[in-house]
Amino acid sequence: MIRTIGFYVFFFLRGFFSFIARWQANRISMPTIEETDWEKNKVPRSWSQALLWIVGAKVEVSGAENLPKGPVLFVANHVGSFDIPVLIAHLPKPFGFISKIEVLKIPVVGAWMKIMNCVFIDRKNRNDASKAIGTGVDVLKNGHSLLIFPEGTRSKGGKMKPFKAGSLRLAMDANVPIIPIAIHGTADIMENNGNIMRPAKVRLTILPAIPFDAIKDLSSKELADRVSSLIEPFTN
Repeated sequence: MIRTIGFYVFFFLRGFFSFIARWQANRISMPTIEETDWEKNKVPRSWSQALLWIVGAKVEVSGAENLPKGPVLFVANHVGSFDIPVLIAHLPKPFGFISKIEVLKIPVVGAWMKIMNCVFIDRKNRNDASKAIGTGVDVLKNGHSLLIFPEGTRSKGGKMKPFKAGSLRLAMDANVPIIPIAIHGTADIMENNGNIMRPAKVRLTILPAIPFDAIKDLSSKELADRVSSLIEPFTN
């Protein structure tokens, strides 16, 4: 219980006092887009690292050597709420999320997600969702990396759910490689404990890139099935 209270106290206090850092982040300009994104993501990364330390999460990362230069579409399974801080803290490449629009209502978090080039989708509005996918393609073409959870909802440590095919077309339309990511153990931090936060071991596996030339002739379903089949063996 102490870890849970500490998590929420730090989360909101750190967010509240980050307004100067947000102002500074919006004005950062480095020689390359990726360098700029790294600098803009410094506060979210340190914030996420501190939150993981508070709850006692130990994260093991493998496969960092598989990351190419330039923009990519990260595709990850979605285990629990702590997937997000784990990815922000430990993926050695800056990125934004494809996120549901409701996250914008969370104080401070929405503002930082905009700085990170996140794209927001209203899943209740099909036209808006299609428009958001187009925005995501533009973000990738402009040199920023994005991450999606094609399951659409958390598995909470259970069997990985089928991937929704449409969102993976982002990589096809933007002509960028896909980086599959397997997450294991994040549900043990909170979801499997009645939402009480406890220490847990988390495994983050970065799989080899799937180049654009290998996916350009696949249908959306074929692509979803292929990426899902690569990720699933590493989720248990």
